[in-house]
Amino acid sequence: MRGARYRPGSDKDFERLYRNSYGRIMATVQAMLQDLPAAEDCAQETFVNAYRAWNRWKPEAPAEAWLHRIAINTAVTFRRRERLRRPDELIRRIGYTTPSLDPGTDDSQALLDALRRLSPELAALIVLRHVHGYTNREIAAALEAPASTIGYRLTVAKSQLAAELAAAGIEPRSPRPVAAPQLGVLI
Repeated sequence: MRGARYRPGSDKDFERLYRNSYGRIMATVQAMLQDLPAAEDCAQETFVNAYRAWNRWKPEAPAEAWLHRIAINTAVTFRRRERLRRPDELIRRIGYTTPSLDPGTDDSQALLDALRRLSPELAALIVLRHVHGYTNREIAAALEAPASTIGYRLTVAKSQLAAELAAAGIEPRSPRPVAAPQLGVLI
């Protein structure tokens, strides 16, 4: 019901908007992502974000167009996060390329093997920062440690991961790999 009138802030109107537009929002994000579970997550996140902003919606524009803008932004953010989680992207972000890997070797397996050789604390920091995208400050709050300590530990973790990747035949992009700092007790 595209021509329907909605009042910002009205829970009943938002519920009606949800019922009337969920199918089209879902179709939009599914077409963008080509992945049903991801599309369902993005559609749900779209409506959660829209509900939080419902009081600020301006009725000059159609409510469903507003929802589609939120849905598209949500799907774009989802794809960006997914790309950042790919093993080859993680390897690239820490300064390594993968040209010396044998064609039959999978980057993700090499990365997982390298992470498994790190201490659980260091591997967790790499995963929290570079896979899940938490900031150093967020990690520090979760681990109840100073952000500067987390930054240092991440430097150590990256250096050790780089050494493990080099041992697996994955060479750094720069001519000089970063030297691993000496460390004491971590977490």
